[in-house]
Amino acid sequence: MSEMALEPMAPAPSESAGGGEVLLSVEHLTMRFGGLVAVDDVSFGAANGCITAIIGPNGAGKTTVFNCLTGFYKPTVGRLTLHHRSRDYLLEQMEGFRTAQDAGVARTFQNIRLFPKMTVLENLIVAQHNKLMRASGYSVLGLFGARRYREAEAKAVDLARYWLDRTNLLRHADSEAASLPYGGQRRLEIARAMCAEPHLLCLDEPAAGLNPRESHALNELLIYIRDRHKIGVLLIEHDMSVVMGISDHIVVLDYGRKISDGTPLEVRSDPAVIRAYLGEEDDEGDEGARAVPGPDGKVDG
Repeated sequence: MSEMALEPMAPAPSESAGGGEVLLSVEHLTMRFGGLVAVDDVSFGAANGCITAIIGPNGAGKTTVFNCLTGFYKPTVGRLTLHHRSRDYLLEQMEGFRTAQDAGVARTFQNIRLFPKMTVLENLIVAQHNKLMRASGYSVLGLFGARRYREAEAKAVDLARYWLDRTNLLRHADSEAASLPYGGQRRLEIARAMCAEPHLLCLDEPAAGLNPRESHALNELLIYIRDRHKIGVLLIEHDMSVVMGISDHIVVLDYGRKISDGTPLEVRSDPAVIRAYLGEEDDEGDEGARAVPGPDGKVDG
């Protein structure tokens, strides 16, 4: 793809494909690494209070999109706008740490990144360090135990315990994070992200390595976050039982390009998506290759 200039941007739409007020607008996102085009002119929107899934075969560019949104990469081309409280944050222009601190974009990773030697509770307190540092006057008030700092610390502990309760980890609050089973560590990562009180929660393969019972519990947690806390959730996931079971909106990538964008029902029946996941239909007309897996992880016959 040749270098292109961005066209003038129209005002942000009041609604996204997810059916709610637009929270994130991705416009003409392109990411090149030398001669490799990892993401090629991708545009989509994500709604506030909705779950948007980005899916696609391995190597489709999903994690690269996440890394651009969360400040790990600066896109070659594109505008990434978070709309919140009548203010627009241009994520592609922000330093990485300000994407989380100022714009309120929190994320988890494919590979678990906890502080393994800290307790479960301490991992969630660390996620609130910005608030605590401000309350401490950047250490001075904290050293002297000022009332403002003590109150902020108590609120931080209360918020941490709230999310430990929601993720069924409260009884492990004083255990080292490394001692949790794999599924517990996955939930702890989500709890830590929520303790940052984000406007947009980005989850990179949160169901990876989970058994069916744990995947079901994950679905319930993400639906609770969407419905109770009214924030946007953007996730990358290969587990179709998770994607089809909870998503309001799905974006499908293949070889770095968007090939489909719509509701789970629309995406599931899109021929381009079927080809990307299951290959071209053979001459005999294999009926089993006519659908993408549904909420139960099965393909309708």
